[in-house]
Order: sequence, then C-alpha cells, then structure tokens
Amino acid sequence: MASKQRVVVGLSGGVDSAVSAYLLKQQGYEVIGIFMKNWEDDDDSDYCSTRQDFLDAASVADVLGIDIEHVNFAAEYKDRVFAEFLREYQAGRTPNPDILCNAEIKFKAFLDHAMRLGAEKIATGHYARVRERNGSFELLKGRDPLKDQSYFLHRLNQAQLSKTLFPVGELPKTEVRRIAAEIALPNAKKKDSTGICFIGERPFRDFLNRYIAKEPGPIKDHKGRVLGQHVGLSFYTLGQRQGLGIGGVREKGAQKGGNEHAPWFVARKDIETNTLWVVQGHDHPWLLTPRLRAQDVSWVSGHAPATGNMAAKTRYRQADAPCRFEADGDAGFALAFTDPQWAVTPGQSAVLYDGEVCLGGGVITSDAASMAAETSARSGPVPA
Repeated sequence: MASKQRVVVGLSGGVDSAVSAYLLKQQGYEVIGIFMKNWEDDDDSDYCSTRQDFLDAASVADVLGIDIEHVNFAAEYKDRVFAEFLREYQAGRTPNPDILCNAEIKFKAFLDHAMRLGAEKIATGHYARVRERNGSFELLKGRDPLKDQSYFLHRLNQAQLSKTLFPVGELPKTEVRRIAAEIALPNAKKKDSTGICFIGERPFRDFLNRYIAKEPGPIKDHKGRVLGQHVGLSFYTLGQRQGLGIGGVREKGAQKGGNEHAPWFVARKDIETNTLWVVQGHDHPWLLTPRLRAQDVSWVSGHAPATGNMAAKTRYRQADAPCRFEADGDAGFALAFTDPQWAVTPGQSAVLYDGEVCLGGGVITSDAASMAAETSARSGPVPA
C-alpha cells in the first residue's frame, strides 16, 4: 500500500471515529479529520451537543497529530434529510433519518467534500465492512453482532463503497474501548450517542411539536371503543407502549385479575379518520405481520436479488428473520416471513441479507395486517 494515500475521516467526537483515525494512521495513511455540523436550529439548547462534540473531536485530532476541519452541512441536511423526515411524519409514517443521513450527507456531501481535498478514500466509525469481489463491492455486517450498523448503511451504492473504509468494523466494541484507553484518547470513556442523528437526546415529542401541528383524535381499541384522545397521529409509532395515557378496560361481568391491566400498544394509524388504534397484549394479531411491501428500493450491487429465500430486518435491533423475497418490478418488493414479524412500521426500512452480506432494501409501505385492519376498522369494530 502506498504510504501517502490520503484518507479523510469523519470525526464525530465519539470513540469509534477516533479509534478509526488512529488505526488508519497506524496503517500508514495520511489522515485528515472532518467534523460535520448537520444541525443548527437550536445549537444553544441543552440537548444539542455539537459544540462539545467538536471540542472532543479537536482534542482527538490533537492527540493523534492530525489536522481537523469543521464543515457545515446544515443546509444540505435540512433540504435532503429533514424535509423528507417531516413529510413522512405528516403522512403518518415513521421514517429513519439515520439511513437518509448516511446516504445523502455522510456518503454524499461529505464524500464529495473529501474528494475535493484530494482524498483517495473516506472513513467513518461505523461497525460494518466492505469487501471487494471480482471488481464489485459488498457491504458486510460488522464483526461485533451487538454493534453491527449495516442496516443504516444499506442505501450505499458501488461508487460510495469503493471509496469507503470502516476501520472498526473488524473489531468488537470492547477492543475499540481498550485501544482508546491504551493510547489515552480524551474521549475513551465517552458514552455512545443514542439520539437520532440530528436531534440528539432531546424529548422527541417536544421536538416534533415545533414542526408538526397537533391534530387530536380518538384512541380506539379493536372493538371500536373510544378509550381516550391522541395528540396527533404523527406523534406515535407502531408498537409504542409508553405515553398513551389510557388505562385498562374491563369487560362487563369480567372477573377481577383478568387482562384489563395488560399493557396497550399502538397497532394502527388511520389517517383518513384520524384514529389511533390500540390493542392489549404484546402478541395481539394486529401487531403481527406475515407479509409486507416496500418501495423506494436501493440495492448495493445496483440490481435486485433473484426471487428466493433470504433474511431481512424490519427494524435495527432485530435478529435476521427468514423470509421469501419477490421483486415487484423495478420500484419495490414483497416479503413473506416464515414467522410473523412484530410491529412492522411503514416508513421504516426492510433490509435484506444473504448471511453476512447486506444486499440493500427499501422503505416499508404497508403490511397485510394493517391493510386488513384498516378495511375492517372502516366497516366497524373487529372482534379479537
């Protein structure tokens, strides 16, 4: 390997990107750090950690002896990611902005900027891997199954992967922490960020309330009984248990100790009637989905896989679920699962895998259970 190959690393202020920069420098690359600022609407709030994150990133660059540049992508973010995020929420779906941020900012705007700096490659602290095979590039899961982030990266294409390095993708998180402590990085013990990529750790409903108007409506159970009022369908997601503000409902003549205190879950959102449908019990049929459809697809290889059996995730923290894949023209696909999946959510992504290889995926548009539920909801209450 040429010793002077230039790699631009996205330094977020976190330990994963810091160790990535260190590993690349150890491998003989010329490393430059870039700190991306993607959000500035409320930069002085308690929840926006941009300033502290930049200080942490600059401290890391100082320890490693590399240059760091502060780049503002807030305009691109608002245009390409946040506008779509709000559109999806207003349509009653639950988008995943981290996926869009990776595709549009970290591996597009940032990649373009790095190329202008004369970089051969870019690198981030994601837990994933890239493998070149016969001139094409595969996206692989990270070695640490608890940290694998290929789900969030499934929209990356061949051109992007050909220019990308994931230095910590081969390592378990414990080893990343150990390296950070060994070389005395100032952020070695910094806790992992769990917030959405621009929102941070703020209360989500308060944040959304600044951009989306509240439209209260009825909360109904599967029998059509009104249990309370919701504040607006955009503020709820399928499978949600907390923050519904409703108690148990006891049947007439039901014995004490029944399931009237079983938890409620959001099961459906009916935009036409502005109704939030809830059910009691984690395994209620309305929460289980045997089939789904997805659109707005993106395939790592550039083309859809062949019809057949594979595995998919319908949310990030989920084991791969066996399913049968069928392409639905160029624009979408259908999945039929061996075992029904819980709380499949329109707006989230269904991501396909062949073993450790991430093939790509699409945005979930509907599932069989929700279509049936909506039809029956409009024609009257549905028995359990």
